[in-house]
Amino acid sequence: MNGLCRDCLWTGAASGPRCPRCGSPRLVRHDELDRLVMAHLDCDAFYASVEKRDRPELRDQPVIVGGGRRGVVSTCCYIARISGVRSAMPMFKALKLCPGAVVIPPDFTKYRTESRRIMDRLAALTPLVQPLSLDEAWIDLSGCERLHGGSAAWVLARLQAQIEAEIGLTVSIGLAPNKFLAKIASELDKPRGFSVIGAAEAQGFLAPRPVTILPGVGPALAAALAQAGLRTIGDLANTDPKRMIKTWGAQGLRLSQLAHGQDSRVVDPDQARKSISAETTFNDDLRDIEPLEDRLWPLCERVASTARREGVAGRVATLKLKTADFRTVTRRRTLSAPTQTGKVLFGIVREMLAEEAKGAAYRLIGAGLSDFVDAAEGLDFFADAERRARRSETAVDALRSKFGAGAVVSGRALKSDGGD
Repeated sequence: MNGLCRDCLWTGAASGPRCPRCGSPRLVRHDELDRLVMAHLDCDAFYASVEKRDRPELRDQPVIVGGGRRGVVSTCCYIARISGVRSAMPMFKALKLCPGAVVIPPDFTKYRTESRRIMDRLAALTPLVQPLSLDEAWIDLSGCERLHGGSAAWVLARLQAQIEAEIGLTVSIGLAPNKFLAKIASELDKPRGFSVIGAAEAQGFLAPRPVTILPGVGPALAAALAQAGLRTIGDLANTDPKRMIKTWGAQGLRLSQLAHGQDSRVVDPDQARKSISAETTFNDDLRDIEPLEDRLWPLCERVASTARREGVAGRVATLKLKTADFRTVTRRRTLSAPTQTGKVLFGIVREMLAEEAKGAAYRLIGAGLSDFVDAAEGLDFFADAERRARRSETAVDALRSKFGAGAVVSGRALKSDGGD
């Protein structure tokens, strides 16, 4: 069986559980180890790990990165997870489970900087890198063996060690024949994991697992599948694909393929972001339109600034509300022309807010843009109001970049203080 030591990077035929060179137990063994080139890299508890690295006194303490008492958990360290804390959990529930946790507000500027340091290392290995978020990416190392002097597995083990030594963060890696299996593999042995799922074992490995680990299977679809007697991936694999297509259309075919461990998607470094959004949770529930609008405006500014920075304009505006009883309301509207300005976005989501908010109490509000076009190509389609707003907001971007985020603050944004 092929082996790779993650400590001394020895490679060769491995018969035992330890590295024959250095004796390390961190030995990866797999028959397909030298042939697989598709990988998924996932940072371990990324935000919390960055905070612990920068504050060593927190090393042995439970850390939660998230909002105030009304917010949610952005992420938490593995010590906090022992108590049951999970990402997206309401903060009050997380603190009830882990009352001794150190809560740190998120610092996305710092996290983006650390993300770039990691992504730059991936880009130095291959142009076929597809980030999914700040802390994870797919990597295709096809044809890179001669360039880097070793198999994809060896290159990834070396990279994992370099990131830990030079950046002070740990990552987990999944190696497999395709993107779907690689992402599952990266979750198997966190933190500091390196797991392999080969083509020969994929279907057997997947069979006993719940359908909810499949991409696109949320609570509603999982309930529908369960009603049809399909609770495990093995149930899906044993179902005639024609039945799947008849009941769930193209999605049914996709589920059938995944259940057999098949995924033909390629790593696409140019895959465009699907949406840009921002949201805030209130310290106290809000009912009246005016304070809701005051919280909405800076979110629209933030979304538009990101769109301008990435050179895109959105054709669909989204309003998100969460009621006091945690029910999520989402409204979307297609614009007459694409936008990348807070003024235009705010005008649209403000209208949707007026139509939706009829006295109910809300604990969260959000705004977003999607259905993007390249801004450079779409400028001819921008309305005059969009052009004027764009000039003004681009000037504000420059001032904030030079003097800080608080250098230019609108009157409405000053009123919006009070969200988490």
